[in-house]
Amino acid sequence: MARVVVFVPDLLFGSTVMGQLRAAGHEVTLAGSDDAALAALADGADALVVDLTVEVPARCALVSLWRGGGKLGAARTVAFYSHVEGDTRALALAAGFDAVVPRSRMAREGAEVVAGVVGAG
Repeated sequence: MARVVVFVPDLLFGSTVMGQLRAAGHEVTLAGSDDAALAALADGADALVVDLTVEVPARCALVSLWRGGGKLGAARTVAFYSHVEGDTRALALAAGFDAVVPRSRMAREGAEVVAGVVGAG
């Protein structure tokens, strides 16, 4: 079981992701803001899931900054994006996300994606 912070402002989609993760046995914390995500990470999360369907450059820069400053701790990072936004995938990979998947895959296989990333760490 992993401790997962879900940084997803869309509560409807966030509940879908959280439901999958909880059903797979993970402990999940929903973070609706940068500060809430950072506070949850400080509690020793294993993974951070970030919605990159909004505020892409800012969120990529934030995660890159957190990684560089040691604020991610040992947490592995997963980003999801709209499949029609190919540039978003490139930005996320450049920012250092451990996995970057389309939103549709996150909706279908979110628990498996997180388990794969946490297990790879």
